[in-house]
Parts: sequence; C-alpha cells; structure tokens
Amino acid sequence: MRIAFVSDVYFPRVNGVSTSIQTFRDSLEALGHEAWLVAPAYPEHAQGVATTDDARLIRVPSRGVPRDPEDRLMRRDGVRALAPRLAAAGIDLVHIHTPFAAHYAGCALAQALGVPVVETYHTYFEEYFHHYLPFVPRGLLKWASRRLSVAQCRDVDALVVPSTPMLEALRAYGVDGRAEVIPTGLQPARFRGADGTRFRAQHGIPAARPVLVHVSRVAHEKNIDFIVRALVRIRAAVPDVLLVIAGEGPAQAHLRRLVDALGLAANVLFIGYLDRSGPLLDCYAAGDAFVFASRTETQGLVLLEALALGVPVVSTAVMGTRDVLAGTHGAVIAPEDEAGYAATVVAVLQDPARRAALAAAAPADAARWSADVMAGRLLALYEALVAAHNPAAAGTAKASATGQAITAGPTP
Repeated sequence: MRIAFVSDVYFPRVNGVSTSIQTFRDSLEALGHEAWLVAPAYPEHAQGVATTDDARLIRVPSRGVPRDPEDRLMRRDGVRALAPRLAAAGIDLVHIHTPFAAHYAGCALAQALGVPVVETYHTYFEEYFHHYLPFVPRGLLKWASRRLSVAQCRDVDALVVPSTPMLEALRAYGVDGRAEVIPTGLQPARFRGADGTRFRAQHGIPAARPVLVHVSRVAHEKNIDFIVRALVRIRAAVPDVLLVIAGEGPAQAHLRRLVDALGLAANVLFIGYLDRSGPLLDCYAAGDAFVFASRTETQGLVLLEALALGVPVVSTAVMGTRDVLAGTHGAVIAPEDEAGYAATVVAVLQDPARRAALAAAAPADAARWSADVMAGRLLALYEALVAAHNPAAAGTAKASATGQAITAGPTP
C-alpha cells in the first residue's frame, strides 16, 4: 500500500506530531509499504523537492506563522499541485495529521486522487487556542474550536485518535463518524545507549544531585508553570534538587521570569532542544524522575520515552496521559494540586529503594506500546477504507497485508 501523509509540521520542528509521523512512517515502511510525507519547507530546506536523505519526503513552500515563530504555513496550492506526482506514485490513501492548511489541502488532494482520506486528531484544541489568542474570550474560542473540529472531522472518511479520553471528547462535541483509537507506539531500537552520567558531566551536575527532568515543547498548554510552582515546595524538602527543562517554545521567556520571581534560578536548568538520537536520551537518563503535568495531551509520548529508558515517572493523569499511565508499575500518579504533587515527587526522591523498583519496572510498561503493533492497527484501518472506497481493489489491499496478524496493544 502507498500512503501520503500530509502535515503542517515535521522535523526539524520538534513535537509529538513530528514524532508520531516519523514512527508510523518507519513502521509502515518496515512492513513493506510506502509512506510518503508532504510537509512544510523550513528556512534550512530547499523548497518543493524531495530531501536527499528521504526520497518520499516532499517539502512544500511555506511562510511563517504570526505569534508562533517555530511553525510554518504550507501553501495549499503547493500541496494540490503534487496530485500528478502522487497519482503517478500510485497513492492509495491520504492521511492528514494537522487541521490547518494540511487539512484543506489534504482533503483536496485526496479528492483529486480519488482515494479515501483519514485524519489523526493529535491536539486538544479547546484547551489550546486561548493561550495564543488571549484577546478573544475563552468561551468563544472553546465554542469555535469545537465547531471547527466537528466540521473537519466530517470532511474525512475516518479518524485516528491517540487515546480514549480524546475520543470521548470528540463524541461529546457531536463527532459521529468512524474513529479508531490508535496511539503512537515506541521503537525499542531508538531507546538504547542512553548515558545519564555523560549528560551530568557535560552540564556540571554532580552525580549525587537529585535531578528532575521535563521534556516537552515549552508551551503554555503544557502546564510547566504548575511544575515550577510545585518546585518551591519540593526544594523545601530537597534543597539541592535540580529541574532540567528540555525543549523550546513560546512560553520560555514567561517561564524564565517565573523561575526568577520564585527564586529558583539555582534549581532550574533550561537546556533547549536536544538531538533525539543521543543527547535527549542522555538527558532523560540523567533524571532521578521524569515530571509531567500537562492537561492537554492527547497521548503523552514523552512519558513512554522516559519509561522506556528506565526513568521513574511522576505525572498527573489527565486526557491522554490517563491511558498511558493506566496499569503502569514504573510511574506514580500525582494529584493536581501543587502541594500534593510536590509531596509525591519528594516521596520518590527520598526513597531510593522505591525509585529503583520503579526504574526496574518502567521498561516493561513502555514495551506494551509496540510501534509495529500500532502500525498494524493503522494498516488494517487503511485497508478497510480502501476496500470500501474501491471494492475492486479489495483483493489487492487484502493481499498487501501479507498474512500479518494484528494483535492488540495496550488497552486504553
């Protein structure tokens, strides 16, 4: 099968959508399928051509996004102009990953190709927009995001949703079409060779210093403020604690001001974006615990990454993180109040035996989320949609599965 992914974001823009696309493309290609990707050109890329290291990654001309310097907006006509090229490639299905230019251009592309279209609902927009449009009443933004979600979900043949809570939210909006809960899985080979000692040495962090790690886009919706405020209480019990924040984003200046205002400059290290192939893994591994408190995650991939590296997780369980943390033995679910959250973190930091037990159990928790299994589920959805769209192709689509068994992954 040949799939065309269409997304408004991809690497070098670091976020969960980029990671999800990369993971599913790798897994689908490993299963013998072609996964094309149409994504924005960033300033460092040649525009409108395949990249030298990925013949099926096409960068489309783009422009900057107001109030969001990290992102780019693809030209819709640039995507639609790819129809002859993708038709020649024999694309069977279009899979959209973002709701901006990619949604409308992807739907038009699928129509031009005469193929079904799927969309993954990656972002909980009703808890997102007010951070970037503070001059618009929050209630109005919530109403508009729900209406937009319903309209866009009805444009496609099926939805992929990363978690049960996100699907429940969409159903409450009035989205009634076909939807499958298919989380992004992990590729074990990507989580080997991490060296926390190396990271500590590079950044002058003593081996015995208690370290908390947080990895995410540094954005308002990630609720990092909550962790920083809780750190005041954590430091009262563990004076030399260090919070390492890996990532960048629009909330960084605000967070730096908050850290200074709370007198936490000696206890917080902003490390920026790190290369996922090595330095980021070392950063995770340097932590005595991974801390997280986002209320807007549709899944929470960073929790799985920390667990895969044997790092105990302390997190609230809201939206997608609720699915990830269910039944885990390497994570501790913390309350959503600052005092309770801080007390939970302190209890983990001050109990080496418990911390060791959590660390030992964590990789098995992550192993339940196999990228190959999740790709198999996605492929089964693709094949059903292609068969329904073109019954004459049903035999071909069925044969492309090559007898692979689709086994159940973790139950959200």
